[in-house]
Amino acid sequence: MNNSPKKYTKVSSYEAHEGEVKKVVLLYSGGLDTSMMLKWIQEEYNAEVVALTIDIGQQKDDLEAARKKALRLGAVEAIVVDAKAEFAEKVLAKGIKANASYQGGYHLSTPMGRVMLAEKAVEAAHKTGADAIAHGATGKGNDQVRIEGY
Repeated sequence: MNNSPKKYTKVSSYEAHEGEVKKVVLLYSGGLDTSMMLKWIQEEYNAEVVALTIDIGQQKDDLEAARKKALRLGAVEAIVVDAKAEFAEKVLAKGIKANASYQGGYHLSTPMGRVMLAEKAVEAAHKTGADAIAHGATGKGNDQVRIEGY
């Protein structure tokens, strides 16, 4: 019986293989999932990680603490982008005008935020010379589809 740990098996066609990426922009919240991803990307891909935290007006997150945590975990750079005004003007204003809600009671500001996250991730990848973007959204909800679709 072989007791050696099983190596991770790739499951997505867009998932990189070791050696294919050198630097990754990680959409980083500072929570458990994205913190684990930061370390996993470093170890699995031997890639540098740029942690990107985007302020679109969320009230309970300490974005400076998230930035510092990313650096402690080994990110080569940790960026916090203030996108509140741009999010309000480019995305939320249109959502309000369109009365964007799901089944009349769930306002779609959080899903609409994924537009801004994706846009800022692409901008950061260009600025930092990253060749990949990663996020912590899971297939369980719609966020993975939203971010990757944008």
